[in-house]
Amino acid sequence: MKDYDIIVVGAGAAGVFIAYELAKLDIDASVLILDKGGRLEERVCPIKRGVTKTCVKCNPCHIMNGYGGAGTLSDGKYNITTQFGGDLHNYVGREKAMELMEYVDEVLCGMGGADAKLYSTGSSDLKTICLKNDLHLLEAKVRHLGTDRNVRILGRMFEYSSEKIEMKFHTNIADVEREEDGRFTVVTDKGESFRCRDLVMATGRSGSKWISGICDKMGIEQKKTRVDIGVRVELPAEVFKHITDDVYESKIVYKTDKYNDMVRTFCMNPYGEVVSENTNGIVTVNGHSYADPSLLTENTNFALLVSNNFTEPFKDSNEYGESIARLSNMLGGGVLLQRFGDLVKGRRSSERRMAKCFTRPTLQATPGDLSLVIPKRQLDNIIEMIYALDKIAPGTANEDTLLYGVEVKFYNSKVEVDEHLQTKIPGMYALGDGSGVTHSLSQASASGVHVGRILADKYGTKKGA
Repeated sequence: MKDYDIIVVGAGAAGVFIAYELAKLDIDASVLILDKGGRLEERVCPIKRGVTKTCVKCNPCHIMNGYGGAGTLSDGKYNITTQFGGDLHNYVGREKAMELMEYVDEVLCGMGGADAKLYSTGSSDLKTICLKNDLHLLEAKVRHLGTDRNVRILGRMFEYSSEKIEMKFHTNIADVEREEDGRFTVVTDKGESFRCRDLVMATGRSGSKWISGICDKMGIEQKKTRVDIGVRVELPAEVFKHITDDVYESKIVYKTDKYNDMVRTFCMNPYGEVVSENTNGIVTVNGHSYADPSLLTENTNFALLVSNNFTEPFKDSNEYGESIARLSNMLGGGVLLQRFGDLVKGRRSSERRMAKCFTRPTLQATPGDLSLVIPKRQLDNIIEMIYALDKIAPGTANEDTLLYGVEVKFYNSKVEVDEHLQTKIPGMYALGDGSGVTHSLSQASASGVHVGRILADKYGTKKGA
């Protein structure tokens, strides 16, 4: 058994930035970062390699796991805001949260992101236009790196951090034990054991079940009440061009007339592509976009999500989302695809109807009927939102607008932590999307910086800083 001062489980956004900060401060402690995925250069989806046209459920999924986590092969969109993307500000304060996110942006720019434009919705006319149509635009500054630039930046961060921080990949953690002296023993599924004084759980979205299991075992309280169910919309880029050219990412919220439910746009990808991803063996849908002009497509895609908040006696919101995604996988063998015109007319999209579709899909998916998968309430909300968006972006409700299903945003159980993101067990931290405290690249990265500085203060630095 090898001893360390600090072990970080998970090399996603939070793990990347805790490693960067500890390396920068030159902490006087031994640090090990473990991840069940691969190194950056190993993270290539078989679909991208041309090996297959559909998800083959790699274990672990190259899109979701490995250095950089789910954010690595995303479109690299960092939203600097406390209006969405997590609740970090409820723990560290709004001013501190914004300061941490601004610092993350500075680091990314220093590593090669300075050429990426920083957009802002704060001074946009879009807010007024939305209000006139009963839509609400959330304010944020947005740095869009693009998938290609994002990967290059993470490569530089790995080179910088790995000089001082040990990282071990393809390592799946089976269990965590707390010893009588307060130390932690981390056991892998291959029987390896590592011991540490401080344990940081930063497993991200793909580690939701793992972190829940560890917290249950340790008696750490969690709240499991929310999951977002929806679709990914794909349409010609010209429809949203006047919006995406101005603010790039528009988080628009709408309260439906029929049910008084909240629906929102999420993860907008101008000239991007729709992709599938594997979460705990379930295939769901997402979107990417690139910085390289040669990789741009003719379409824009974004998610429409309906928030589902549950009360007693139901306690496992993620299982609800997974059950809907499983049904989609069962009917379509993966992702289902339907034209908006077919959905509102109550008919299934078929290969014959798709052959006549003017909008060319960027993801090969199975034509089908989303009304057989998504519950009526959520589907009614999505349809109403599409008609609402059509008022500010005419063409959104066209017959050939494509809907991919399902998109599910799993909110990891919100782990009970203090202002240091430390659980009730001394030396045990939970941060990033795995903690439920954050659910965005900016806030997850900021949480890594925050805990990195706390640990550097605890152990001191070799530079004496």
